[in-house]
Amino acid sequence: MLERDLAPPSGDADEAFRNWNRRGVGHLRQSHAFLARLGKLIRADHPALREALLETGVRELGFESMLWPTQKATYVPKPVDAEFAILTSRRTTLELVMRRYVETLPNVTIRSGAMVRRLLTEKDPSGVLKVVGVLVDEGDGEARELRAPVVIDAGGKNSSGIEQLIEEGAPIADESETAGILYFTRHYRLQPGRTEPQREGNPPFGGDLGYLKFGVFPGDNNCFSITMCAPEIEYEIRKAIVRPEMWDRMIDNLPGLKVWCAADQAEPTSRVFGMGDLHSRWRDLVVDETPTVLGFFAVGDCLVRTNPLYGRGCSLAAVQAYMVRDALAETSDPAARLLAYHSRVRRELRPYYEAMRSQDRNAIKRAEQALTPGYKRTLREKVLRSFAEDGITPAIRFDVDLLRESMRGFHMLEHPNAWFRRPRNFAKILRYWARGKKRNAAAYPPKAGPKRESMMRALELSPEADIAILAERRAAERRGGTKIAA
Repeated sequence: MLERDLAPPSGDADEAFRNWNRRGVGHLRQSHAFLARLGKLIRADHPALREALLETGVRELGFESMLWPTQKATYVPKPVDAEFAILTSRRTTLELVMRRYVETLPNVTIRSGAMVRRLLTEKDPSGVLKVVGVLVDEGDGEARELRAPVVIDAGGKNSSGIEQLIEEGAPIADESETAGILYFTRHYRLQPGRTEPQREGNPPFGGDLGYLKFGVFPGDNNCFSITMCAPEIEYEIRKAIVRPEMWDRMIDNLPGLKVWCAADQAEPTSRVFGMGDLHSRWRDLVVDETPTVLGFFAVGDCLVRTNPLYGRGCSLAAVQAYMVRDALAETSDPAARLLAYHSRVRRELRPYYEAMRSQDRNAIKRAEQALTPGYKRTLREKVLRSFAEDGITPAIRFDVDLLRESMRGFHMLEHPNAWFRRPRNFAKILRYWARGKKRNAAAYPPKAGPKRESMMRALELSPEADIAILAERRAAERRGGTKIAA
C-alpha cells in the first residue's frame, strides 16, 4: 500500500486530530458520520476493528436515536433495527484506528510518504492500454519503478491516475457537474462535567433554511462538530462564515446550535474549515462493454464522487473495494475482471449517484429561485413540495415501520427509492398527506432558524448583493448563450 502522506502520530486520537497532516484527504477535518452499510461490513468481517473503534471513543448511534418524539412512546424494538446503526467520530480518529488495524494484517505493507508520480503503462497485443505498475518517489528525491499485475487507485478526488490514462488515449467515460454547495465545519469539545443536549425539549439540531443547511455531528471523546453548508450563489455568507466571530454570530441566531455552543457548554477546538470544489462525478472504465484499460481499478472518489451532504462517500468506497475483491477472486483474466467490476458498480451504485445528483440539481434551482425577486412557484412545484413536506415527512415521523423502510435506502442497504415505490408505503404517505397539517402538527419541528433577510441583517451583510450578482450572471448567460459556473 503506497500512501502519499506520512504515518500518523504515535499518540491518541486527540493528538491525531491536532497534528496529523493528511494532504491527500482535503476533507479530513470536516464532519463525518458513517452509514450503516459501512458499519455492517466492519461488524461482519472485521470485528476486531469495530472493537478497537469503540474502545477509542467512536460512537455507535442506534435506530432509537433516530426516532421522532411522536414515535418514542409506542416504539417496540425489532431485530432489524440493529442494521441501522451509525458510526460517528472525528474522521482522524476513524482513520487512525483503521490504519493501526490494517498494519496488523498479514501480507500487508504500508509505505508512508510514497508519492506516486505516474502510472506505468504499455499496450497489450490488442492495442488496449495496460497499467503495469507505478513510478513512486519515497521522499529521497529519486523516483523508482514498482511493477505489479494489478494497480488499485484509491487516491481520492485529487488522484491524477485516470486523467493520465485519458491523456494516453484510454476512452474512459467521464461525467461531472457541480453539487452547488460549499461546506464549513468547526470542532468543539464539551466542557468538563457537561453532557450533550437532549433532542427533546430543544430546538432542532439540524435544518435546511434554503440559504443555509446546518447540523451537529456527535464525535468521539466528548467532541462534536458543527457543519454549515451554503449554496454557491450565497457569496456574502460564504465570505463571512469562515471568520470565527461571524461563525459565532450565526450560531447565536440558530437556537438548535446555540444550546450546544454556549460558553459554559463547550469550547471550540479548531478554526472554521472550508471545503469547496464539490462535484458529482461518475467515471466508467468500461465503454460499450469493452474495457478501456487493463490491470487497473479505481476505487472511491477518483471513480464515483457525490455531494458529501449525503454522507455516502466512505460507504461507496468500501462497497467498491469489496467489488474489486470479488472480481479478482472470480477470474484471472484482466478483461473479465474489469467487466465484472464495472457491472457490479453500475448496477448497485449508479442509482445512488443519480438520486443524489437529482437532489443537488433541485437544490441549486431552489437556491436561485430564492434570489429571484418576485419568483412564484408553479402549481406543480407547490404540489411536489407539499407532498414532500406535508406527506413524506409526517409519515416517517409518525409511522416507525415507515421510518425503518426509508432508512434502508438512506443507509444504502437497498435501492434508494425502493421503499417509496412499494404500494403499501406509498399508500401510507398519501393517508398522512390527506390528513392535513393540523392533524400532523406534532410532526413539524419548531422553527430551525431565521429567514434569509433576518440572518443577513443580524450579520450586517447585504441581503441584496447576491441578488444583484445572480441577475448579472443571468444577463451574461443570455448574452453569451452559455451557463456560467458559480
